[in-house]
Amino acid sequence: MILVMDVGNTNIVLGAMEGDKLISSFRLTTQTPRTSDEYGVTIISMLNQKGIKHTDIKAIIIASVVPDIMYSLTNCIKRYFGLKPMIVGPGLKTGIAIRTDNPKEVGAGRIANCVAAYERLGGPCMAIDFGTATTYDVVNEKGEFIAGITSPGIRICADAMFQRAAQLPHIEIKKTKSILDAKNTITSMQTGLVYGYIGQVEYIVKKVKEALDAPHMKVIATGGYAKIIQDGTDVIDYYDGLLTLKGLNIIYHKNR
Repeated sequence: MILVMDVGNTNIVLGAMEGDKLISSFRLTTQTPRTSDEYGVTIISMLNQKGIKHTDIKAIIIASVVPDIMYSLTNCIKRYFGLKPMIVGPGLKTGIAIRTDNPKEVGAGRIANCVAAYERLGGPCMAIDFGTATTYDVVNEKGEFIAGITSPGIRICADAMFQRAAQLPHIEIKKTKSILDAKNTITSMQTGLVYGYIGQVEYIVKKVKEALDAPHMKVIATGGYAKIIQDGTDVIDYYDGLLTLKGLNIIYHKNR
């Protein structure tokens, strides 16, 4: 059994994988400072709650966009699991060629998403990750990462309204039944936020398809807010909340 870790700006998502099967998954908050001992105790406790012994974990792979926590996290793995983690970065085989100005700038989670999307859909394809930022990553028919578009995440947009406008409240992000349901301050904000974001997604997908001359390009979505957006548009063909974890599992097996 291997443990795959996706370290994002908001959450650390962990999954225990047996072959291609996800046995269990759980989340930690990234923004809470932890020592290596705190990471070790927390992760082992969560594994135990899922009925998994930490001694059953034979390998660990990490994709991280948060360098500040990696020292504590990798020390935790060495101390509590007796393992040297595989870190997604330059030198690992992924099956995806990075055709950008500086491949080292491409986040490890984005690479994992592209690996899983291309494995499932072939190319051209797009992986959209609705996280702290929303990322639109494009893989061509040759399996090359050719473009990565980044926009503020929907939660960032909501928080900006709350923080910058004195009379606007902190709101739950949800899609109203109709665009005309904007009957009060909260539903007005929810409608503008979600329907406006759906418009962004549809326009970006449309322009990428036009630029590639690939009208039948498949689009897969992941991330915490993906379902809210997918429910309001037909440009997203598939949803997979575990896309990044599956990509990490594929990368691990390419490099074991």
